[in-house]
Amino acid sequence: MKREPCQLYLVTPPKIELANFEEAFMEAVKGGKVASAQLRLKDASDDQIRAATEVLLPIAHAYDTAFIINDRPDLAAELGADGVHIGQEDASYQTARGLLGDAGIIGVTCHDSRHLAMQAADQGADYVAFGAFFPTDTKTPKSHADAEILKWWQDLFVIPCVAIGGINPSNCGPLVEAGADFLAVVSTVWDHPEGPAAGVNALHKAMAAPSN
Repeated sequence: MKREPCQLYLVTPPKIELANFEEAFMEAVKGGKVASAQLRLKDASDDQIRAATEVLLPIAHAYDTAFIINDRPDLAAELGADGVHIGQEDASYQTARGLLGDAGIIGVTCHDSRHLAMQAADQGADYVAFGAFFPTDTKTPKSHADAEILKWWQDLFVIPCVAIGGINPSNCGPLVEAGADFLAVVSTVWDHPEGPAAGVNALHKAMAAPSN
């Protein structure tokens, strides 16, 4: 089966000033196709997550971008998000599926573990996420993944895989070639010197390069 081209999975910074970030988020999703956007706020209250979702979700949907909430299937269900991303120490897959129903997107962090990825697939996850592939300042990685795990996954499974961790236009090529269905990025978009739209555009060019 022919694979779809690799797509962009945008993750918010862990802390945002919503009044300023709304414009940056709009610029990013307008700058090029963003398949999914994950709201990943650390040390934020439930009300802060609600407020951010209320502002950002309609923007995402206006540009055909799925809106995913990190860690919190309860809030994802309450707020009408498209899905949730759960880590190994977050709510269980079963809990998330019970809250979101069959239509909700559920992605699972699998670090560099083939066992965790197969387990997630068996449970019914909509995607698995591997990483970190490169050093990152966004969070302290619990594992280092190699591009070989993406090749292995594509040979055996049809469920999409997401590559995450320090990905930028200069290093993403091998991950695309290895079989990443999505590249999850943070600072390479939000910290781009020419703005988020330029960051998105640069990634799209780099993602397309291996097949040219």
